[in-house]
Amino acid sequence: MPGKARVHELAKELGMESKNVLNWLKENGEFVKSASSTVEAPVVRKLREAFPAAPAAPAPPAAPTAPPHLRQPPPAPRLPRLGPPPRARPLRPPRGRTPHRPVPARHVPAR
Repeated sequence: MPGKARVHELAKELGMESKNVLNWLKENGEFVKSASSTVEAPVVRKLREAFPAAPAAPAPPAAPTAPPHLRQPPPAPRLPRLGPPPRARPLRPPRGRTPHRPVPARHVPAR
């Protein structure tokens, strides 16, 4: 990997925790703040020499499969669950003055 590498990427590559890599870098005079800090190529080389990559974990054994005549058919797809039907909204009279509402009389002060 040319150029700079992030501490967390190196830790993952080496099979270590980021905090252990950070501690090693700080002990060796590198200025790093967090796992997202970048490290120059020569320092990466030193780190890889100090901590050789962990061997890859072996693949887990495949689950035994049943003979075709004993296999279960795949489950039927589930349909989305529908909720209750929407409620009908009550009818409202139109806005503004309507014929069934009388217009209030205007109050005129007595003289």
